[in-house]
Amino acid sequence: MKNVNILSLLAGVFLVSIHSVLANDERYVQAMQKNIHAVYTAETIPDLQVAVNSLERIGAAEKSKWEPYYYAGFGYIMMAIREQDRTGKDLFLDQAMTAVEKAKGFSPGESEILALEGFVHMMRVTVDPAARGQQYGGLAMQAFGKATSLNGDNPRALVLSAQMQFGTAKFLGSSTAEPCSTLAVAIEKFNTYSTNNPLSPTWGKEMAFDLKKECD
Repeated sequence: MKNVNILSLLAGVFLVSIHSVLANDERYVQAMQKNIHAVYTAETIPDLQVAVNSLERIGAAEKSKWEPYYYAGFGYIMMAIREQDRTGKDLFLDQAMTAVEKAKGFSPGESEILALEGFVHMMRVTVDPAARGQQYGGLAMQAFGKATSLNGDNPRALVLSAQMQFGTAKFLGSSTAEPCSTLAVAIEKFNTYSTNNPLSPTWGKEMAFDLKKECD
């Protein structure tokens, strides 16, 4: 009889624990979706900063999730794009890389994180293409290559790679056949990509179709 009571008690504790975990996960997803939407729709640096601050607080509270720092890094990149001052751009990119490194610490084999790392390097090039192209362009392509080797269906790694290839081709005055080919694959992957992660990135398709104008 005692054994039955103990088993019943353990089963009850187990069910309560499972319910608590599921509730926490649901709250996490809802909080993340709210802030991801804020990053995607923000039009100003202050608006982006508010969303990034929230994402970093979520990351600090969760202590094991890569997505908060991934989207914080993405937010910092968006700030760098909007920033006109070169020193300011670099400061935002420094913060983006810090966030990327934190995300990698939780999930070093995540293709999306490596693609974002390449994005940071690519944005470094835009600050001073002549001085930085060789160093940071190489780092960007290396990161994009790692991202696609981990997940060949990742459209963001492909479209960012195409963007880097376009920039290099224009700088050197060479053919755009290679970036157009990479871009065609990226667009195909955007149309077929699927994931079970409700927090998976969705950005990049608009970038792909803007680039496509260079190939038409």
